[in-house]
Amino acid sequence: MKKISGLDCIILVDDDKITNFINKKIIKRADIDVAVKVNSSVTEALNYLKGMNTHPINEYPRPGIIFLDINMPGMNGWDFIDEYKKLPNEQKKKIIIAMLTTSINPDDENIANLTPEINMYLQKPLTVEKLENTIDSYFPIA
Repeated sequence: MKKISGLDCIILVDDDKITNFINKKIIKRADIDVAVKVNSSVTEALNYLKGMNTHPINEYPRPGIIFLDINMPGMNGWDFIDEYKKLPNEQKKKIIIAMLTTSINPDDENIANLTPEINMYLQKPLTVEKLENTIDSYFPIA
C-alpha cells in the first residue's frame, strides 16, 4: 500500500449507502494507505470535523480529501459548504473538497468553480483514475 504524505483520511459525504460502499472499494483498489470515514449526512460530516480537536487522532484522523455529494435530503452539499466556511481556519487547513455528483445542472458546476472552498468538481462515479488525479494534483510526492 502506498502512503501519501498529508493524506491520512478520506471522508465520503453521501446519503447513498451503495455509493459509499462502491467508493470505499475504489479507494481500496487504488492501494492507498488511508482511513476512509463514511458520513451519510452533512450534519454527520460537520460533527466529524468539529470533533477532530476534541477526540483522539486515531478516532478522528484529519481528512486530506472530502468527497462531497450535492443532492442529499435535509442539508445538501451547498449547506455543507456554508457551514464549513464558518469553521476555524486551523480546522480546515490542508483539506481538499471535491464535489462528487450526478448533477448535470451547469449552474452547480459554475457555482462550485467560483467557490474557493471547493477544489474540484467531479461527475460520479468515482474511479481509481479520478482519485489518483485528485491525489496527484494536491498531494505532491516529496
